[in-house]
Amino acid sequence: MAKLPEFYERLPKQRAFSDLTRSDAFVPLPDGWVICCTDIVSSTELVAAGRYKTVNMVGASVIAAMMNALENTRFPYSFGGDGASFAVPPEKAKTARDTLARLREWVLREFDISLRAAQMPIERIRAEGLDVRVARYAVSKDADYAMFSGGGLSWAERQMKAGDYAVAPAQDSAPPDLTGLSCRWDGTPARNGLILSLVVLPAQDGDPKRFAELATQLLALTAQLKDGGHPVPQSGPRLRYPPPGLMIEARLTRGRLPMALRALWLIAGSAIAGLLFGRGKPTGGFDPAHYRSVISANSDFRKFDDGLKMTVDCSTKVRDQITGLLEQAEAAGEIRYGLHEQDAAMVTCIVPSAMRDDHVHFVDGASGGYTRAAADLQRRASAAAAQTA
Repeated sequence: MAKLPEFYERLPKQRAFSDLTRSDAFVPLPDGWVICCTDIVSSTELVAAGRYKTVNMVGASVIAAMMNALENTRFPYSFGGDGASFAVPPEKAKTARDTLARLREWVLREFDISLRAAQMPIERIRAEGLDVRVARYAVSKDADYAMFSGGGLSWAERQMKAGDYAVAPAQDSAPPDLTGLSCRWDGTPARNGLILSLVVLPAQDGDPKRFAELATQLLALTAQLKDGGHPVPQSGPRLRYPPPGLMIEARLTRGRLPMALRALWLIAGSAIAGLLFGRGKPTGGFDPAHYRSVISANSDFRKFDDGLKMTVDCSTKVRDQITGLLEQAEAAGEIRYGLHEQDAAMVTCIVPSAMRDDHVHFVDGASGGYTRAAADLQRRASAAAAQTA
C-alpha cells in the first residue's frame, strides 16, 4: 500500500496551470486513503457581519493543524475560504480525526464558531461512482498545491453538511498546534479595477471534456490581464501596523498561553518585522524584499477543486467577458457558477520559518471572496430549480 511520502511526494509537479485542464494530469488516490473535509456553519452570515478575516483564518487553521500533526510531511489539501479538504493514508486517519476533533472544540471555545468536520474512506466515495483524483501544481520552485478532480470531494462535503461521517468535537482537549499560521498583511487593492472571486463547477452528469474546454477559455481570458490576474503584486501585499488580523491570530494560536501574553508577543514581533520591512534591506540573513516576492510567487490564487476556483485582479472588460461565457454555459446546462466582486484581495499565511522559501499563502477576496461566490452559486441553483418546478 502506498504510504504518504511514497504516493504524494512522487507525484509529478505540473509547472503550467493550463496543463491541469487535462484529465491525465490527475492520479487516483490509493485504496485505503481517507478523505477529510471541513467548513464553517453560517459562514455567509459571518462574512456579512464583517468577520471574513476570522472565517479565513479558521479555514486555514485546518491545514496548519494538520501540517504540524504530520510534522510537515507533505499531503494533498485544498483551502476553500471557509474551510479545507485533505486526504491522508490509513495509518494517519486517527491523527487526522484527533486533530480535527481538537480543532472543532478549540474554535468553538475561542470564537463561538461551529466548524463542521467529516472523515470517510475513499471506498465510500467510489461506491457512488465518483473518485478523488489528485495532481500537484508547482506555483514556484519552493511551493506546490494539490489539485483535485473526480467529484469525490464535492460529494464528501455534501455528506458533511448533511451530518454524515461527522468528527465530533473533543471535550476538554489540549488546543491543536497551529504554529506558523498568521494573518498580518493588509488587503491588496485591485490594480486592474476589481477583485473577482469565481467558483465554477461542472453540471451533474456534465461532459468532462466540455468543462475542460470552458476552463481553458476562462484561463485564456484571465491571461489578458496584467500578471495573468494575479491579485498579489510581485512586491507583496501591504504591511500595516498593528496588523489587522493580529488579535485573531493571537486567539487561534495562543495554545495554553494567556491571551494577553500571546497578544503582546505578536505585537512585539510585528513591530520588529515592521522595522525590517520598512528598512527594506537584508538584515541578519533575512531579505524583506525577497520575502515579499516569495509571498506573491507562492500564492494559490487559482485552483482546481472538483471545479475551477479563482480570485483574480480583473478589469471590467474581462469581467464582462467571463460573465458572458459563464452565462452561456450555464444556460446550456454545462456548469454551475457563482461570482463575487470586491475591491481588494487578502492572504492568509502558513510560515513554518521566515528564513525558508516554502511558506504558503492562501488568497481570497477581502470581503468574503469564495464564501460569497459559493453563496451566489447556491442562489442561482435555487432560482433555476424554482423555475423548472
